[in-house]
Amino acid sequence: MKLYNTLTRRLEEFQPINSPHVSFYHCGPTVYWTQHIGNMRGMTMADLIRRSLTYVGYNVNFVRNYTDVGHLTSDADEGEDKMEKASRREKLSPDKIAQKYIDIFEKDITLLNNLPANHNPRASQYVTEMIEMIKILINKKHAYITSQAIYFNVSTFSYYNALNKQKIDLNIKGMGKGKADDHEKKHPADFVLWFFKVGEYKNALQTWQSPWGKGFPGWHMECSAMSKKLLGETIDIHMGGIEHIPVHHTNEIAQSESANEKKFVNCWLHNEHLTISGDKMAKSQGTGYSLSELIEKGFDPLDLRYFFLTAHYRSRQNFTWEALKNAKQSREQLISILQTIYQDHLPDKIDYSNKALGYKKTFIEAISNDIQIPQALAVLWNTVKNKNISPLEKYGLLLEFDQVFGLSLDLLPTQHRIPNEIRLLAEQRQEAKDKKDYVTADNIRKQIENKGYLIEDQKRLYHIKQKN
Repeated sequence: MKLYNTLTRRLEEFQPINSPHVSFYHCGPTVYWTQHIGNMRGMTMADLIRRSLTYVGYNVNFVRNYTDVGHLTSDADEGEDKMEKASRREKLSPDKIAQKYIDIFEKDITLLNNLPANHNPRASQYVTEMIEMIKILINKKHAYITSQAIYFNVSTFSYYNALNKQKIDLNIKGMGKGKADDHEKKHPADFVLWFFKVGEYKNALQTWQSPWGKGFPGWHMECSAMSKKLLGETIDIHMGGIEHIPVHHTNEIAQSESANEKKFVNCWLHNEHLTISGDKMAKSQGTGYSLSELIEKGFDPLDLRYFFLTAHYRSRQNFTWEALKNAKQSREQLISILQTIYQDHLPDKIDYSNKALGYKKTFIEAISNDIQIPQALAVLWNTVKNKNISPLEKYGLLLEFDQVFGLSLDLLPTQHRIPNEIRLLAEQRQEAKDKKDYVTADNIRKQIENKGYLIEDQKRLYHIKQKN
């Protein structure tokens, strides 16, 4: 298995700390609003990576957090807390806002068939762990206290910009880091570990008592504390969107490695954005479509999942309604093909031919090369179209491949089973068509219709259905 490590900007052999066990931390949502399908792409990309690791034999401990405090309206240390902003907008307490949008998020990722996380920590439940880590940073002289906040001193961490590859002198006021109005800061890039309940935050709704006074944690501190508590001081994989590289993940590395004196993450993974008309999908632009909006337009959530399969996680993907429609057609066509060759019960062991085993090998090679899901999807379709592979082999391989794709192909409704007699006639008709014996093919079609079924020719194969 090779993965592209953002830290080194190289494709590297993946070597877990304690193989076959893999610790995987994924930056989850700030639960102040319904997540749009761009956010859902990030969640699904992480799910595909997790499924791929599991398919090749790893045991993945997957953690995805919920940020329900401390994430300001800017990724820098300024602005209004997003949870409090939502609380005022909807006239609900922050904890009720969090629960409302956690419930919506969980429903959406379930509809997309993303596997549930092993742990779903909420930041507000790990404040004690955050305070303990801040104590360590202060004691080790990596942090200092002003009248407004506790800051991490970036000058004490020589590898501060190792992930984002920036020059620290470019991290100046007004460029995305640091509160410009705190004149006690030592460097513009220094970031907040703990906000005090003073100044613009004197009326903060969510605060906790600490050794330094009442306040609330900085966003960046949350993931460091939760990942340490649940996965340990050094973890195998940490993933998030590319927008986390310049600030959030850069700050996580600095505070975690300074506190623990160990490497924080061995492999950093980042997914690209879902775009629309070339621009990042966003609620503020009116393009932040939710999953419920797609459902209202007649799409199945798994149509969106199939659409996500068609682009690599490190590539931008442009959303159009036409592209989603094409994904829907491809998914339905795949289901039709599987229904045609439906097996009541797969045997415990299928004796695959060399040709079938070749496709399985190519599939594994695709997902083992930085999770090349589009290539793996092409392997699936090549398997379907190959006439030298038996229906049983096809069916077994497609269900195996779907352990990664997550299209729920194993849940084909039994009422759509096609009798063996009809499937045999369909295969005979296809053979006649391949030989250009259209008279025989047409006679077989009529036999199928007389038995109460219709056969429809499609691009890749054919589809059989019962007559109405």
